[in-house]
Amino acid sequence: MSHDTTGGDPPTWWSSERAPPLAVVLGVAAPPKLGGDSAPEVLYGSVVSRTTVGGVTVESVERAAARAGSASELFESVAHEIRRLVPFDGSLWFAVDPSTRFAAAPARFENLDAGYCDVFWHHEFHDHDALLFRDLIRSGTTAASLHTATDGTPMRSVRWRNFLSPQGYDDEVRLIFRTGDNTWAAGAVLREVGRQPFTPDEVALLARAADVVAPALRLHAAAAGGSQVLGSTAAPGLLLFSADGCLLSANAEAEHWLDELSAPVSPASGTSWPSVLAEPSTWDLDVPTALLSLLASAQAVAKGFEAGPSRLRLRTASGRWLVLHASTLAGTALEEFTIAVVIEPAKSAEIAPIIIEAYGLSARERDVVRAISRGLSTPEIAAELFLSPHTVRDYVKAVFEKVGVSSRGELVAKLFAEHYLDPLHEGAVHLG
Repeated sequence: MSHDTTGGDPPTWWSSERAPPLAVVLGVAAPPKLGGDSAPEVLYGSVVSRTTVGGVTVESVERAAARAGSASELFESVAHEIRRLVPFDGSLWFAVDPSTRFAAAPARFENLDAGYCDVFWHHEFHDHDALLFRDLIRSGTTAASLHTATDGTPMRSVRWRNFLSPQGYDDEVRLIFRTGDNTWAAGAVLREVGRQPFTPDEVALLARAADVVAPALRLHAAAAGGSQVLGSTAAPGLLLFSADGCLLSANAEAEHWLDELSAPVSPASGTSWPSVLAEPSTWDLDVPTALLSLLASAQAVAKGFEAGPSRLRLRTASGRWLVLHASTLAGTALEEFTIAVVIEPAKSAEIAPIIIEAYGLSARERDVVRAISRGLSTPEIAAELFLSPHTVRDYVKAVFEKVGVSSRGELVAKLFAEHYLDPLHEGAVHLG
């Protein structure tokens, strides 16, 4: 799991020394204490009627997203700007595979205690609770607060009892970053006990911020998929976990792929991935977020809480696309199930939906791109799609503008030649 600590108070798991109070760091009024002293100049409930808080507006969040050079930088800069707009005490942000809707890299966590990663992912897949990320995605909700969802009694939430309250938090707003039907990232901002809960106006403002950030996340997904060579001759990695998440065995290839997903374990430290993963209670920040999410999903499928498959795609820091699968193997009458995790290089058809959808192409524009990738001329495309040649040229022009190219050859090179050896298969461009 990758944790970034810049742009705000460092998380307690990263340093034993807390940074100066947020109000001192940012130069804005701190959140009001319930029942405390007189209200500060900047009040939480005033953020919509006064569109500026500490000189920052939703437009500044949009500018910060546009300036970011990567998704990781975007999370950092957007978290900083949103915090000035709607103050919070802790947060989490992570990319989402738009097809499977699983968490993926990069991820950013602020002011969360070290031992709660496994609790968080277990809760998301195993518990019935308010505002689970998957439910927000399915319902089309962009932002929602826990206090509102529980009618002001957050202790009704399993997440509040097991994850938020033990860390000193009382309220949470969850955010979904989507364009159209595709979700590119998710996040949550948290307030400590004693702070005023997030107001409806603040939730609405956070939703507006998520809406302006989502297109930038989509473009970063396109850029990530369009600049590195796909493929590797390395064999698939195999890891076997017990029902409670303890690693039982792993082959050498699995250790190689885990090094791709996270910072390599140093041989000089006397540790290895099998020793790191042998006991879930000791898992630390080096364990990849994707692996934690996948294991929790497989456990939930095995127990009947979710329908399979447990599977995700992600891009490593080196630019390689990987596919992770997890499935359960039936045990004997005396043993529980075993979880098998396979990590392998992604095939072209695995990544085509992400690359194409990331550019925001319409269904008909995807049809035209598929035809161009097969080398069809404008008259041939028109005949195949039952369009006029003039309409085809209009679609081609629109595709060029969205992808940022000026010729068919450049289009094919940018979208496919660096990644795929085979022509784009029928249906591969359709993201579920």
